[in-house]
Amino acid sequence: MDQPIISIIIPVKPGFSVTAVQRLAAADYPRDRYEVIVAEGYSPSSQRNRAVAQAQGEIVYFLDDDSLTSPGFLKVVAGHYRDPQVAAVGGPSLTPATDSILQRSIGAALASPLGGGGMRNRYRAQGVARRTDDSELILCNLSFRRERFLACGGLDERLYPNEENELLDRMRHDGAGLIHDPSLAVFRSQRPTWRLLCRQFLNYGRGRAEQTLISRRIQPASLLPALFLVYVLAVPLLVRSLAWLPLAGYGALVLLCAAVEAAKARAPGMFPRLALIYPIIHLAYGAGLWWGLLGALSGRRRTPGGEVNLRQVKGLADPPGTGG
Repeated sequence: MDQPIISIIIPVKPGFSVTAVQRLAAADYPRDRYEVIVAEGYSPSSQRNRAVAQAQGEIVYFLDDDSLTSPGFLKVVAGHYRDPQVAAVGGPSLTPATDSILQRSIGAALASPLGGGGMRNRYRAQGVARRTDDSELILCNLSFRRERFLACGGLDERLYPNEENELLDRMRHDGAGLIHDPSLAVFRSQRPTWRLLCRQFLNYGRGRAEQTLISRRIQPASLLPALFLVYVLAVPLLVRSLAWLPLAGYGALVLLCAAVEAAKARAPGMFPRLALIYPIIHLAYGAGLWWGLLGALSGRRRTPGGEVNLRQVKGLADPPGTGG
C-alpha cells in the first residue's frame, strides 16, 4: 500500500531563514509522497490555515522554522494514521546539547514537574506512544489528518499562542484520537536571553487565558500561577509573619528542584540559573493570565488574518502523487 502524502508546513516571518529544511532533505520517506510548504506572514494561525487549504497531503505536519527532525519521522507518523480514529499525532521538543547553559537550564526546568507540570512531556522523550490530550502535544512538532483538521474549522485565528490547544481540546471532546509519540522528538533551541524567556511565558499565560475564555473550559491547575502572583504581590502588605511561610516554602522547593536538576544534568552552573528560571516561569505566566483576562474583558481582541505568502520548497521531492 502506498504511503500517505504528507504536507510539511512551516510558518515563518518574511525574510527569516528556515533551518528545518536542511534535515527534511534527509527524510527517509518516498520523495514523491511529501511536500514542504513555507508560509510567510505575521499571523502564524492564519499562515497554517492557509497552507492547509492549499496542501496536497492527506496528513499535514506542522514544524517551526528551527525544528530539527530525525530521518525516520515521516514513516513513524504515517504508521499512526493507519488507525482511522487518529486525528492528530505529535512528539516532544527537546533542547540540543549544543545550546548555551542558560538554554539547557530552561529546557531542564520545562521538563521537570515544578517547571513544566502536567505539560513537561512536551519537553522530554518519556515512555512510549500513547493516547493523550493537548497537555503533551506542541505545535512545533504536530501533525493532523487534513480532512479532520478542515472539518473542525482549523486553528482559531483569534488565538496565538494556544491555538493548537483549543483545537486539540475540541477534537478530543468530539471523540478523536490524539497520539503522543516520544520517538517523534525534534530538537529546538530554547530562548537565548532572560528577557525572551520572560516574554515567552508572559505570552503563554495570555494565550491560556484567551483560550479559556473562548472555549469556556477551565483547567484549574493552569490558573494557579495567577493566584500565586497575587499572593506574592500581597505578602509585603501583610503584617502577620505567618503569611510569609508559604513563600518561604516555595523558595525552599525551588532551591531543592534546582539542585536536583543540576545534579541530574551534571552541570553545577545550572543551579543558580534554575533558581531564577522557576520563579520567572511561574510569575510571568501568572502575569500573562491576568493580561489575557483583563484584555478580553476590556474588549481587546487579536485581529485574525493578514497577508500570507505560500511557497513550496524545491529540491526535496517531486510534486506529491507524481512518482511511480
